[in-house]
Amino acid sequence: MDLYLDFNTPLHRLDPRAKVFGLLAAFALLLAFNHPLYTAGVAAVILAAAALGRSLRNVWRLRALYLLFFLFSLVLWSVMLRGPTDIARLGPLHLTRESLLYGVAVGIRIDAMVAAGLVFLSTTRVEEFTAALRRLGLPFPVSFAFSLAFRFVPTFADSAYTIIQAQKSRGLDLESGGIFTRIRRHVPLLIPAVVGAVRTTDLLAMALESRGFGGSGPRTEYLELKARWQDFLVSALLLVAVSAAIWWRLGGHGAVLPRV
Repeated sequence: MDLYLDFNTPLHRLDPRAKVFGLLAAFALLLAFNHPLYTAGVAAVILAAAALGRSLRNVWRLRALYLLFFLFSLVLWSVMLRGPTDIARLGPLHLTRESLLYGVAVGIRIDAMVAAGLVFLSTTRVEEFTAALRRLGLPFPVSFAFSLAFRFVPTFADSAYTIIQAQKSRGLDLESGGIFTRIRRHVPLLIPAVVGAVRTTDLLAMALESRGFGGSGPRTEYLELKARWQDFLVSALLLVAVSAAIWWRLGGHGAVLPRV
């Protein structure tokens, strides 16, 4: 259930602050354009980073979710937006070339954002991410909340998986029938999962109170971050790429529907 992959790759060796900046830069580049060729180019760079960090297997794990996001975006934006070039009419609905391209671009954008997040989680420990947020100036409670989110999602997913496997061993059939039948059979399993989550949260609150969480004194850091010249180089290249993308977009390029 843990997404982190323990490899010694150039992406793993980067300072976590540089990787946080890289994740934000990837989001900025994807949001800068709404043409599928541009978003596909950024997605290709993200896949290259995944290959460099040996995290393609984590990216591949959500292939069904990528397809769902892409199809939903394609259908939604193709119907909701309207451009000047008509392709077909379905009653009151107008399918245009611009809206179709925009739907493809947004679908690629969402998938690429999810993939970028997976690459980040596959190459960065939670402790490194928390330390990076602290060094970037975020208050400790905010940094701690982010770290808990990354820690607890796999924990709760693992707990739910354990509950499902236990019920299957007792003869519960969760595979046969239609999709609504299977959903109805999964609903009762939410009760022990929610109870376990509440129990874990309560124990965590007591543990934090017993350790003086929220104290105003100075804090010591176990993980010391030291940026190297490679980290500064990568950050500088990302800054140049984002600045160039914004300049190019403001020049009227990379847009199917400029006002969207």
